[in-house]
Amino acid sequence: MKPDIPSIIVIAGPTGVGKTAFSLAAAEALNAEIVSIDSVQVYRGLDIGSAKATAAERERVPHHLIDIFDPDEDCNVADYMAMAHEAITEIHGRGRHVICTGGTNLYMRVLVHGIFDAPEPDPAIRAQHKAFAAEHGIPALHQQLTEIDAELAERIHENDLVRISRGLEVHAQTGRKLSELQDEHRFATPNYAALKLGFNRPREELYERINHRVDAMMQAGFLDEYKRLIATYDPSLKPLQSLGYRHMGLHVNEGQPLDEVIELLKRDTRRFAKQQVSWLRSEEGLVWALAPLMHDATIPAVVLDDLKKHLDGTLNGPPDWVSSDSEVLKDVPS
Repeated sequence: MKPDIPSIIVIAGPTGVGKTAFSLAAAEALNAEIVSIDSVQVYRGLDIGSAKATAAERERVPHHLIDIFDPDEDCNVADYMAMAHEAITEIHGRGRHVICTGGTNLYMRVLVHGIFDAPEPDPAIRAQHKAFAAEHGIPALHQQLTEIDAELAERIHENDLVRISRGLEVHAQTGRKLSELQDEHRFATPNYAALKLGFNRPREELYERINHRVDAMMQAGFLDEYKRLIATYDPSLKPLQSLGYRHMGLHVNEGQPLDEVIELLKRDTRRFAKQQVSWLRSEEGLVWALAPLMHDATIPAVVLDDLKKHLDGTLNGPPDWVSSDSEVLKDVPS
């Protein structure tokens, strides 16, 4: 890393792994503020389904890039990158540190490495994809992407029409895989000296946490939140087609029994977590650690010391504890 670029800490990992608890504790200990890396949390009103920081958590630590847009406003990756850079510059200008965390791994990548110079969107190609998906279903379009770029397809949910279409579009325009272009771009000079930590848990433990999390979301009023949103906004809007919200739509708009929808949401969230891990395994410079890294909301001193060293520029190479067999941290289970 160049010594003259700002230092940040990035906490990544699958949904439900414990990023929020660690980030809050680390921010309090490091005089830091949190910048969200999440494509849904930027929208007002999408609170429970996006696992947005609660009011109490935002009282503990300032959060940025949450509640920026209404659900019918567009926010793309370039918009996010510009806002994130502005927020990080402002936080550093006040003498505080930055911890970035969230579930949108593409946002993490472009934040640190920037956006590669891809071809401009082609409306005709995108129209063809939409027509095909309308007739055959989005998963059928996802299968086309799997055939030409399996690595990219593994990272994208089978119902994410926008990203599936973009992968097919770039291949049609350039004859190259979008995943290859993204990988090449990762070796450009980064925007930040980022210590990127990827948290994981044993599979069964993670899946149990995800199932519990969905139950907790429903008890917190997720269904009512969705009903309030569609009373004002078109349910076909992109934010309302994200994980969880589209599932509530199956019950409210299509009459699917709620118990079936909840089980479907648990299954799809587990699949999403698996896709997140697959994406992160290919992320250059990311080091894995077993979550949680804390007991009684206290981060172990060895961990906190290395986080401080990274922020002041004295950490040489990856922290020793990420590849040790200690009880605190170890490699991601296979």
